[in-house]
Amino acid sequence: MTRYGLICLLLATVAWGQAANSTSTPPAQQPGAPAAGNAAAGKEADAPNVAPDAPVITINGSCENPPADKTADTNCKTVITRSEFERVLDAVQPNMPPRVRRQFATRYSSALVMAEKAHEMGLDQGPKFEDRMKLARIQFLSQALNQAVQEKAGQISDKDIEDYYQKNTPNFEEVDLQRIVIPESQVLAASKIKLSKAAEEKRQKDAEDVMQKEADKLHARAVAGESFAKLQDEAYLLAGIKSKAPSTKMGDQRRSSLPPAQATVMDLKTGEISAVFSDPSGYTIYKVGAKEVEPLDKVKEEIRGTIRTQRVQEQMQAVQQSSTPTLNESYFGPEMPPTHGMPLPPPTGTPSPKPAPPGSK
Repeated sequence: MTRYGLICLLLATVAWGQAANSTSTPPAQQPGAPAAGNAAAGKEADAPNVAPDAPVITINGSCENPPADKTADTNCKTVITRSEFERVLDAVQPNMPPRVRRQFATRYSSALVMAEKAHEMGLDQGPKFEDRMKLARIQFLSQALNQAVQEKAGQISDKDIEDYYQKNTPNFEEVDLQRIVIPESQVLAASKIKLSKAAEEKRQKDAEDVMQKEADKLHARAVAGESFAKLQDEAYLLAGIKSKAPSTKMGDQRRSSLPPAQATVMDLKTGEISAVFSDPSGYTIYKVGAKEVEPLDKVKEEIRGTIRTQRVQEQMQAVQQSSTPTLNESYFGPEMPPTHGMPLPPPTGTPSPKPAPPGSK
């Protein structure tokens, strides 16, 4: 199969991707019926006893080198041994679960038949085919590099984790926070008379000034020891918001869960009230409760993931920055925002960032 082995591998890869991405709910077990899982487990247990050169897939009616005489009875067939099939598995998805191998083998066999037919039709000839194979090679190599970088980045020792923890201990400090959220402006009802643009702007400005002054008043009352829940309700009442005010209890929060401009809250002592923070949505006041640094054992896997992500980012950035493309703007036009769905996206290998913990603003 060396003549068109790569195209078969690509077809099988596509088929495997479709199988891996689809999830189905197994049918309910009927009373008295044999357990499908147990039957499958029994079959899987026999797999190690199959010899490496034993056939595991036989495709009757399809072979790589059919005879010139189409009328001859050739008993044409393709035979794939266990070792050959497992090399394909290693190239597509190492350590594929045994229960999925049968599905993959069916799709792989179908891809082989289609590839053979394409070869008979001469679809593996000509410049278009060569260009596509060249592009496939580029894609495969970029994915191989990405995988190699991921594997190397994952080689993290216990000392690496301990060193990171010691250097970044403040990042693992949790603080029990309370928060008052004060809207930027009062909710204004529609004016009964038509106002000029200047009058409407003044009306809006007055509504904002009311809430700004209220934020300062609520801050003074919070410092004096009044209940945060009571102050939060009053803020929403003055703002004219009819929905229920949010809970002031945020629970344990880390520095990274707060907006960067408000992270200084973490430096306050237990019982202290923060200054009034302002942003486009309004004003915020915090009260600091108990503090505790999470132990290393609890955050070990989190640190492992963080180190791995950082290493992947650094390696991939180094690769990308080692060469800089220059595009002819007369041909391509000016630079535009990136478009999703391009056929050859640059692999970054960077996991998506985790969402902010509940309670962060």
